[in-house]
Amino acid sequence: MTMVMPQVPAGVRLSGRLAMRRALLLPLSHSSVAAERFAHRLGQLVNIETPSGCVKGLNSAYDLLQEWAGDRLGRPERVIRKGVPHLHWPNTDPTVPRSRRVLLLGHADTVWPMGTLEENPFAVRNGRATGPGVFDMKAGLVLAFEALRQLGDVAHVSMLVSGDEERGSITSRALIEEAASTCGAVLVLEPSQDGAVKTARKGVASYRLGISGRAAHAGLEPENGVNALTELAHQVLSISELADLGRGTTVTPTTGGAGTTVNTVPEQAFVNVDVRAWERAELERVEQSLRALQPRQPGAGLTFEGGVNRGPLEREMSLDLLRTAQDIAERLGLEPITEARVGGGSDGNITASLGLPTLDGLGPDGGGAHARHEWVDIASVEDRAALVAGLIAVRAA
Repeated sequence: MTMVMPQVPAGVRLSGRLAMRRALLLPLSHSSVAAERFAHRLGQLVNIETPSGCVKGLNSAYDLLQEWAGDRLGRPERVIRKGVPHLHWPNTDPTVPRSRRVLLLGHADTVWPMGTLEENPFAVRNGRATGPGVFDMKAGLVLAFEALRQLGDVAHVSMLVSGDEERGSITSRALIEEAASTCGAVLVLEPSQDGAVKTARKGVASYRLGISGRAAHAGLEPENGVNALTELAHQVLSISELADLGRGTTVTPTTGGAGTTVNTVPEQAFVNVDVRAWERAELERVEQSLRALQPRQPGAGLTFEGGVNRGPLEREMSLDLLRTAQDIAERLGLEPITEARVGGGSDGNITASLGLPTLDGLGPDGGGAHARHEWVDIASVEDRAALVAGLIAVRAA
């Protein structure tokens, strides 16, 4: 495969042109054609509200993505799992070896409920795009198609856009695993971390501890009850002690509840627990410890639900792709590629857990993920698209 973009000498000229474009970016009307197209498409996509699992919104977004793709990626599959739609373009050429196949991975869902656009509409000011989901991660989806525009044959490229990543990829996990298993590398278009790609992510586990006690009248005979809330207090303290901050392992009781009325000894209680760790062994240690907890009060009972949602994205799974990205950036005269470790999980955790080379955080620069002020730097798009196109091309060689 050859990239439409010329090689090293033109890369230097490209860098100079990009620098000039950045200087002229205010206002946006002076930006390059690619930046203008990116901003327009980003506005189209952000203006379709897509809360996790929202069938109508997700399908509208997928219609738009399919329009942008045209026939470049072949015919997409609209896959529905437990009512949630996902969009998958499989590889179109069965003769391409698995080692040369690349999966572009992203999600169309956001954390924002319907109606958020009315309070926080899409806007571009001073080279920054803002709006719900603009950074996490609709900009990454638009950028993927900008990268594909720079390539010739893309028969070795597949792309998967899920609709429930923000809820832990409950319905899309199996689809992600199926799609990734046919490829030799995965490029995740999640947001960058201050411009850095993400070479390590913590694994994530979620648990729910249920506590059963015995109800009794709080005034007449409290001694005949077994207070589930008191048991909950004991257990929360024990759970918090399982963290190991020196290893980066966090164990956080998050939400909980107990009781029915103010004059009744609580019969039931619960607490939800968020666990994050850089190493799978740490996730396993915490789970074993949680399941080994014993009631502190006679007559109380404990039940556990949950488990590991996403294994860690360990740096070893990103290292080769990172080095390739750094080499491409140098050859094209782009800013040096740096790396970051982050605590949040993504679908890249899933593919890395399968043993597949995975590079995350390839989306454009910006900030404020999951915050109302989230934003994207329009000027970063052309560099990032060139980098992603280069990674795709190198894998195909």
